Amino acid sequence: LPLVAGRLVLGSLFLVTVVAIARQELPRRPMQYAHLLVMSVVNIVLPFILITVGEQTIDSALASILNATVPLTVIILAPLFLPDEHITAAGVGGLAVGFAGVVLLVAPDLVNFQDSDLSGELMMLGSSLCYGIGNVYARRNVRGLRPMIPALFQVTFATVIVVALALIVDRPFETVTPTPAAVVAVVWLGFLGSGLAYLCYFTLLQLWGATRTSMVAYLLPVVGIALGAIVLNDPITLNRIAGTALVIAGIALVNSGTAVRRVLAMRSSRPPGPTDTPADADAR
Repeated sequence: LPLVAGRLVLGSLFLVTVVAIARQELPRRPMQYAHLLVMSVVNIVLPFILITVGEQTIDSALASILNATVPLTVIILAPLFLPDEHITAAGVGGLAVGFAGVVLLVAPDLVNFQDSDLSGELMMLGSSLCYGIGNVYARRNVRGLRPMIPALFQVTFATVIVVALALIVDRPFETVTPTPAAVVAVVWLGFLGSGLAYLCYFTLLQLWGATRTSMVAYLLPVVGIALGAIVLNDPITLNRIAGTALVIAGIALVNSGTAVRRVLAMRSSRPPGPTDTPADADAR
């Protein structure tokens, strides 16, 4: 909790500075603040705590792979709550393939339900579920605001909640003595992972929609496995490679229907060229 609180305090300071410099108009309707409060809990407080606790027992490579399952959650939830996003045959196939990858990754620990690795893996999957819910909730309810405004209020509300929890539960001023490396990590997570990242997230959500924004999950396993192996000597096993391949293939299938529809729409809307006949235009 002190780690999460520290990164959120720095992230909120970063976002307050950005909004102040940009002189952004704040929301006027109370319901917008209510939606942002819900988002702060679902999209920040719960997943940040689950990830931080879960990574005490599993390594960063596996954590990043499991965190990449967000689109598999979105493909289930988006059609239920977003009229403009529909589930397709490709989406169902992608969900099945991605789920098979998750089972392959978690299977070695399923034989012992008391195993700490399994609890960490389930926490990471729980954080992905939270992100998926938050992705859809934001797309449905957080509209008409410049990207930095929802980022600011989400992180700020989450900061208040987690700081209060940390003071009550962990009493950090009495029990925590951070090392220099831990301080650097909190600063990194605060300014980049909690400040800049949320600006990027809401910009993409506004421009691309919930399903396409969740495609960031393509990068998570690749970066996580590479950095985990290089920096932390995390193991790269055949089981993980196969599971990662299935998860990424599932994400690709989930998004393939949207990509095909977009390409066809672009082709059909393209005006006829100077040498085109009416038949050529009809064929396109």
